Amino acid sequence: MNRDPQAWARLGRALKSAREHRGLSQAELATAADVSARSVQDAEGGKVPKARVPYTLARVAEALGWPAGAVDSVLDGGPIPGGWEDVPALAASDVETILSQAMVRATNNVTAAEIRAATKIAVDELRRRGVVPEAHESDDDSGSANF
Repeated sequence: MNRDPQAWARLGRALKSAREHRGLSQAELATAADVSARSVQDAEGGKVPKARVPYTLARVAEALGWPAGAVDSVLDGGPIPGGWEDVPALAASDVETILSQAMVRATNNVTAAEIRAATKIAVDELRRRGVVPEAHESDDDSGSANF
């Protein structure tokens, strides 16, 4: 059994995020998983079990829609079900349009050039994190959002 506190903390954060994403309280998740609210609290708190992996973890994960074996996979550093790995990447031009339009609505007295520069910084960071695919030769500045 994995006894790494950081792995258990990661699992706890993932479980909490999945529960919140579904709009459930800890009590509602406990009911859906047929476990105690304390079991949900311990799991989300990243508490390292003393002896073995609690059977309640599999029930909680299943109630959240996680596939069988997901708890062990997450503890071993694998992908988190429903995490960013499961979200399809957006095209850079779509992200640029979304960011540019949001910035135009949210700012006053900012030039189009400043918005384009800020958008480029944001898109570059999203690329670095793997949310937006790397640019191809067909992606150029002529496809940038219009203001």
